Amino acid sequence: MDLKRNSLGIGERPALLLVDMINGFTNPECPLGTHCPEVIQANQQLLNAFRARCLPIFFTTVVYRDTAQARVFRERIPHLEWLQAESPWVEVDAHLAMQAGEILIEKQWPSAFFRTDLAAHIASEGVDSIVVTGLTTSGCVRASVVDALQHDLRVVVAEEAVGDRNPDAHRANLFDMHAKYADVEKLASVLQAVAALPMANCRETSPN
Repeated sequence: MDLKRNSLGIGERPALLLVDMINGFTNPECPLGTHCPEVIQANQQLLNAFRARCLPIFFTTVVYRDTAQARVFRERIPHLEWLQAESPWVEVDAHLAMQAGEILIEKQWPSAFFRTDLAAHIASEGVDSIVVTGLTTSGCVRASVVDALQHDLRVVVAEEAVGDRNPDAHRANLFDMHAKYADVEKLASVLQAVAALPMANCRETSPN
């Protein structure tokens, strides 16, 4: 039996977190990747919406700079070795090019929060909620959603803006996240909620 839960939606100052929308995951020529033009398009729409309101935007990438980083994870998933520093596979997909003021978080494990400075950036921006998108639903998206909740953030997953190599895992994890950790909402609903927010203060800074 499902637990009773409340739908919380986004708060007054949400951030957008694009999890691993990098070439290694969006290009099927990489063994980690999948053909996902619809996911890319959904993320483009969300980027436009958050940029129009000058709200915080964070990207993540997976980068390995030495053999000691995430040793067991890489032993478990050997194809992670494709994600070496300076490789084109670790770059953000060109369809989602970062703009000034948007922050790139380097990670080595599934969660965007684990051993990164994402939580510090979110706190400095006064963020009260987070819209999570990206790849893959059953892996790094789910891990980031759980950790976002554990940082006392309201979490929304834009359904059309996440994807997975395994359709069954995608559906099962959307169901499970909605049951316990996040509001899984249609893209149109998330876009409408963001458009209804007041304009935030825009700052001209360089991306990290």
